[in-house]
Amino acid sequence: MAQLLSLVIFNTLPTLIVSIHNSTTGGCAIIRPPRDGGIRYRGLTQEQIRSVQILPVDYEIEYICRGNRVIVGPKVRKCLSSGTWTDINQQTTCLLLCPRVWTSLENGRVTLQPSGPPAEGTVLHYSCHAGFLLEGRNVSHCTKLGRWDSPKPLCVYDRNYTGKKKLYIGALFPMSGGWPGGQACLPAAQMALELVNNRSDILPDYELELIYYDSMCDPGEATKILYDLLYTDPIKIVLMPGCSSVSTLVAEAARMWNLIVFSYGSSSPALSNRQRFPTFFRTHPSATLHNPTRVHLFQKWNWTKIATIQQTTEVFTSTLDDLEQRVKEAGIEISVRQSFLTDPAVAVKNLKRQDARIIVGLFYETEARKVFCEVYKEKLYGKKYVWFLIGWYADNWFKIKDPAINCSVEDMTEAVEGHVTTEIVMLNPEIVRGVSNLTSAEFVAQLTSRLGGKNPEETGGFQEAPLAYDAVWALALALNKTVTPLHAKGKRLEDFNYNNKDITKEIYRALNTSSFEGVSGHVVFDAQGSRMAWTLIEQLQGGSYKKIGYYDSTKGNLSWNNSDKWIGAGPPADHTRVIEKFRFLSQKLFISVSVFAGLGILLGIMCLTFNIYNSNVRYIQNSQPYLNNITAVGCVLALAAIFPLGIDGQHVKESQFPVVCQFRLWLLGLGFSLAYGSMFTKIWWVHTVFTKKDEKKDRRKHLEPWKLYTTVGVLVAVDVLSLMIWQIVDPLHITVEKFTKEAPKGDVDELIQPQLQHCSSKKMNTWLGVVYGYKGLLLLLGIFLAYETKSISTEKINDHRAVGMAIYNVAVLCMITAPVTMILSSQQDASFAFASLAIIFSAYITLVVLFVPKMRRLITRGEWQSEQQDTLTTRLSVNNNDEEKSRQLERENRELQKIIQEKEERVTELRNQLAEREALRSRRRPSCQNQNQNHSSLPPPSKQAEPPGYMAGSDQAVLPPSFSNSSNLYQGESKLSRNHCHNSRLPLLYK
Repeated sequence: MAQLLSLVIFNTLPTLIVSIHNSTTGGCAIIRPPRDGGIRYRGLTQEQIRSVQILPVDYEIEYICRGNRVIVGPKVRKCLSSGTWTDINQQTTCLLLCPRVWTSLENGRVTLQPSGPPAEGTVLHYSCHAGFLLEGRNVSHCTKLGRWDSPKPLCVYDRNYTGKKKLYIGALFPMSGGWPGGQACLPAAQMALELVNNRSDILPDYELELIYYDSMCDPGEATKILYDLLYTDPIKIVLMPGCSSVSTLVAEAARMWNLIVFSYGSSSPALSNRQRFPTFFRTHPSATLHNPTRVHLFQKWNWTKIATIQQTTEVFTSTLDDLEQRVKEAGIEISVRQSFLTDPAVAVKNLKRQDARIIVGLFYETEARKVFCEVYKEKLYGKKYVWFLIGWYADNWFKIKDPAINCSVEDMTEAVEGHVTTEIVMLNPEIVRGVSNLTSAEFVAQLTSRLGGKNPEETGGFQEAPLAYDAVWALALALNKTVTPLHAKGKRLEDFNYNNKDITKEIYRALNTSSFEGVSGHVVFDAQGSRMAWTLIEQLQGGSYKKIGYYDSTKGNLSWNNSDKWIGAGPPADHTRVIEKFRFLSQKLFISVSVFAGLGILLGIMCLTFNIYNSNVRYIQNSQPYLNNITAVGCVLALAAIFPLGIDGQHVKESQFPVVCQFRLWLLGLGFSLAYGSMFTKIWWVHTVFTKKDEKKDRRKHLEPWKLYTTVGVLVAVDVLSLMIWQIVDPLHITVEKFTKEAPKGDVDELIQPQLQHCSSKKMNTWLGVVYGYKGLLLLLGIFLAYETKSISTEKINDHRAVGMAIYNVAVLCMITAPVTMILSSQQDASFAFASLAIIFSAYITLVVLFVPKMRRLITRGEWQSEQQDTLTTRLSVNNNDEEKSRQLERENRELQKIIQEKEERVTELRNQLAEREALRSRRRPSCQNQNQNHSSLPPPSKQAEPPGYMAGSDQAVLPPSFSNSSNLYQGESKLSRNHCHNSRLPLLYK
């Protein structure tokens, strides 16, 4: 018991333990292990195994054996709901194996009873092929000790045998699975074997026999079959697999047994690798043979972009890799590449999302139905799409009911309509009797008869049947060709075994040089062992396939029938055709703005003419007319820049567009520098002179015009220099901005790609940053200077307030326009309108503010003067500085006279009050009156009539009376205080 438990694998499974301990009813009783073996209880420990008596339903146990013993009988049992184990009636034992060498017999046959591994109790029955004699016992038993009870017998050549000797071909025909090609290929191969064996000129001493199995087109199943073929008698001289996945497995393993592998249905390009598959041949051409045909069709229909969808298998992956290389050499792009394993739904959706139009599909027939069911759901068919499929499907593959899809036959028929197939020409189109003495038509008739009542279209592999037929003939002819060379070496075909390389080399050499006419056409192999053939091009029209052409890949010739039909007017485009359409400026907007710009230029010219004509008028001279002339010229240039701003590809050729860009830049740059620079110079000079200290002000009040012109020249020179550096280092050129594609009206497979031309350079943002930064500082400084000088008045520049107003408007418009036009650069109409109207408003405001007041003054006041009159007036008048001083002194004198007049009136009022009070006092108190008369210093009343500012008999006649009489007033006040007369009435003097 301890030995048994040591063989158990222990794992922890708490939930299972709980369920086991809680089971009171149901389940299965524990089974005792076989002798020399044990049972693996999954999820149980040793202690639990000892305590548990009942195992739950669905619990599985596995038998294991010790040493080199093997399990005979069921290896795994499962607990059923009935309380019994599966296969309970079959005993499981652990037995010793006898050597497998006894199970094979060269040139003979071994039968095992019972079938299975050669364990204790197995009986072997030996027999030899025709032409061989058995030496030794014909029966051998496997004992309990793992040994056979008799030596292995031998099959020796019977020299007296005159009958035919058999050569065996091990074949794998896929009767089901992804490609059930064996349904028609097996009968075709049997037809060929019958004809070959009845021919006296081909292998007269031999008879070919076919040993075949159903591989189901599954590599896993094929592995098991290959094992049986290799390890069971008789020895096979050649292996014949079917589909590519099975052929890959068989061909890679066969070289270890020195076997030739000949396939009739493998198209994988990977099988053309001679280093990996040195003994492989096939009558089915490589799938890459489709690719030259496909590329030629792509070029014929002017397609430069395709998409692919493939099933993830080696055959299709290799084919697609070859296609990718070929289309790349032809200048064709694979824009979308999708793959799937079993469910193509996601892959088809990706094709739809990425606007795939020309689609190459690589998958087996069963997956093709799944793909096109999804194609129908995604509407990936119709006049905009073309599908390229493999041509070896059954003709009605899309009509076969498949439980794996949920689309009706009508849905599938609608989805597949119009697709194109390329397939190898597998049936000779010419009426030629080949090596089998059958034409292709006769072969088809005989094969159809052999299939019985089956519909050929519904029989898998019917199209490949000629290839299987010719494959048997190619093998028979090659074996027949080796008889003589082998006889010269003292060897025979029947001497072949899996260690004999010489016979394999002779068969390989014979196949490599094969050339004959078969029912599939001319049979010849290239250096990689692949068949060379024509390609048939078909199109599904109205639910059935129609031949539309042939392609000979060896010569590159295309034979076209001109019978292709399309759902639309012709072959669809390989992508949605994009029409590039430039966005141009609205001509109505351009003309309207140009009219305003032209009127502004005329206004600028009128202002310039007016200023030049009246340059000798003193009022015009005091406004610095030369600077105003520069301002007018700058406005005209800025307005002229509007015309190239509105010129685009609609008016000039693409090669001339950079010249227009230069005109835009230079006209606008120079116009701004001249117009704003001249106004900035004026306001800067006014601020410099009238905001300094008095001593500096006196030194700088003398205006020197050349300094003003120099300042303007410096500003213009900076602009010219910066623009020249810009255009030398990084000149302007055309750039095209692309916008989101737009769908036109109507059911057309087109999209409109709006585009807009721009003047740009490699480092456009850097240059604009420099220019905008420099101009922005000037604008801000101009605003500051205009604000600082708004209250200053000077005759030297009598229009500086108007200049300040113009600077305000220009600065605000420029600071708003610059960022807005950058934001609206993708909207040609809005950008042009905003920029051009800003220029027009700036120019108009500047011209109107600077020149219209001057025109109005000269017209309304009649200050039109000739140069002689202006010179005479200038000589008679004082200079501007003296005149200004004189007016200032006059203004101060008037203010002083007003103050003096007020003082005199006050003094006169006070005198009158004093006189009245003295008269009243003299009447009441004579003594006080006498005293006041003796001591009073007031003048007699007659002196009140004297004019102000005059005192008789005094040197101070120019002083006003208030200053001359103030002492007398204060003296009288002091005397009144001393004499204490009418002291109570004294405050009345100061009312």
